[in-house]
Amino acid sequence: MTVPTAGEVAAQGPDPALSGLQPRLLDFTRALRRAGVPVAVSDGLDAVRAVTHIDLLSRRQLHEALAATMVKSAGHRPAFDTLFDVYFPPRVGAGGPDADVAPRDVGDLLAELVQRLLDGDDTDLRRLAHEAVESFGRVEGRDGSPEYFTYRVFRSINLAGVLRRALGAAAVDEGTVDHRLLRDELELRLRHLREEIEAEVRRRMVERRGHEDMARRLVRALPEDVDFFRVTADEQAEMRRAVRPLARRLATRLAVKRRRAKRGRLDARRTLRAALGTGGVPIAPAWRSRRVTRPELLLLCDVSGSVAAFAKFTLMFCHALQGQFARVRSFAFIDTVDEVTALFEEGDFTDAMQRLNTEADLVWLDGHSDYGHAFERFHAGWADAVTPRTTVLVLGDARNNYRAANDWVLADLRRRGRRLYWLNPEPAATWNSGDSIARQYGRHCDDMVECRTLRQLAAFVERIA
Repeated sequence: MTVPTAGEVAAQGPDPALSGLQPRLLDFTRALRRAGVPVAVSDGLDAVRAVTHIDLLSRRQLHEALAATMVKSAGHRPAFDTLFDVYFPPRVGAGGPDADVAPRDVGDLLAELVQRLLDGDDTDLRRLAHEAVESFGRVEGRDGSPEYFTYRVFRSINLAGVLRRALGAAAVDEGTVDHRLLRDELELRLRHLREEIEAEVRRRMVERRGHEDMARRLVRALPEDVDFFRVTADEQAEMRRAVRPLARRLATRLAVKRRRAKRGRLDARRTLRAALGTGGVPIAPAWRSRRVTRPELLLLCDVSGSVAAFAKFTLMFCHALQGQFARVRSFAFIDTVDEVTALFEEGDFTDAMQRLNTEADLVWLDGHSDYGHAFERFHAGWADAVTPRTTVLVLGDARNNYRAANDWVLADLRRRGRRLYWLNPEPAATWNSGDSIARQYGRHCDDMVECRTLRQLAAFVERIA
């Protein structure tokens, strides 16, 4: 099978079979870009070519074809799947969003649901999901979120109770292998039922509110764009999975950057000498080679409760990029400081963070942030670790609980080292408010940078590496 090139697609003009699909594909592509998914123009052309080789009546084939051409990272797949449901819904009600079926009695619907779960009939389960939304989660007006309407359905259909009723109706002895297998199978079917109900709610809301409005409401931030201060437990797990791929991509870019940086300024003498063989025309300029050295990185991290998530992911990211630095040393503090480099050498960051909380000596007095005392202790014990090759990176919100700043330590570290940067996870507008002394510390830094997401962190590390 020969796949046409982009030029051939343009020359042939639009395929009549795709005339109605192409505008929707363009809207879908724009929505993906707004959500932060990097979809290039060439990816869009690949998607158009791919759909000419699938059965357009098969929603599953369309879903997989677009995912294969538009998604480059597993972390972007949830956003893609959500937007696909918005722009290519499972079905569209012919009589309007709420005119598909008549409302059902809850007892009648639950009885049928238990039976269909035991039968394993996926078609009937999808039908029951639509009837449940029609009966108990009607999407009315333009107010309310998808979570609200979904909650109304699950308030009437208690899935845990449905599972118990189905297991009881199956008459399989509890504690046996057959009972465990049946339970696993029923839990899987109930998970599919939940997904069908959520998809049906989204479909009805799209019909009432439009694609663009719902696309903005439904899509969660990508792992690299989640605010450190608002991260949930689920998002933390996604961010942990995103750290290493993000670090690998950045390492590749840094390696290319270093190779190009090895070429220094023009060497006029060698260029003119080489031009003698070409009649004095400098066809092949000669360049002075220069040695590009990798910096040493020293991290000084506030790990108190207010900025713990930010410090954790910064430590994970920087240690995942150890190959891009000559050396990485890590120090953590709350109201005193301790070196924690050894905890991250094995690469199990979850275990390392747990050990940091239990093994590191970080509390001196009351366990509240005390930058001044921590800086003073660091200077007394480890100031010699900062050399002319060292880039010092301070992580924290600079909220010092109205204690002594001891900013002379930063002044001395800047004098000793190569560079001194401060990453602050708070919005710049809140710096210097309350007990924040960001301005006092910032004047001793080469730069104090607002850093609230993994994407911002990656951009900053690329700048200093």
